[in-house]
Amino acid sequence: MRLNGRRESSNVSDRRGSGGARGLKIGGGIGAVIIAAIIAWISGGNPLDVITSNVGNLTSGNQTTQNYTPTEEEEELAQFSRQILAGTEDVWTKLFASMGKEYEPPTLVLFTDAVQSACGNATSQVGPFYCSADQCLYIDLSFFRDMRKTLGADGDFAYAYVIAHEVGHHVQHL
Repeated sequence: MRLNGRRESSNVSDRRGSGGARGLKIGGGIGAVIIAAIIAWISGGNPLDVITSNVGNLTSGNQTTQNYTPTEEEEELAQFSRQILAGTEDVWTKLFASMGKEYEPPTLVLFTDAVQSACGNATSQVGPFYCSADQCLYIDLSFFRDMRKTLGADGDFAYAYVIAHEVGHHVQHL
């Protein structure tokens, strides 16, 4: 497929390298800070020092970004995915308009390893999926590598099909 110069969708949430689950987790995030503050207090230290030094590490509903550098292949796949999504937006917008309706495009969420959606937590082992509760399609780009290695399904058409398939679930939902 020749995609050079094609529009890229802006309906993309890139969560690659994020923590996988939203919010503050006990045992990590705020839970770890509270435990550290209690330990500091018991050992005669000032718990406020622990809390104030970790405020920047806490999130309230957002994912925390770890040191993550995508590979060149991942970046190419991310760009490709944005272009394919844009193509589906263009096609479905025209089709819905021909029926007198307005197409509401989904958001494509790129993630690594695990993600929190409105449909629950999921790991990359689930594969690409659509969540109607937040109208997002989720994909860990390593799925394309797995398609190539385990299924022998390689190439732009196979990858575009995966994205278009998930968009199809969104159209069904609409």
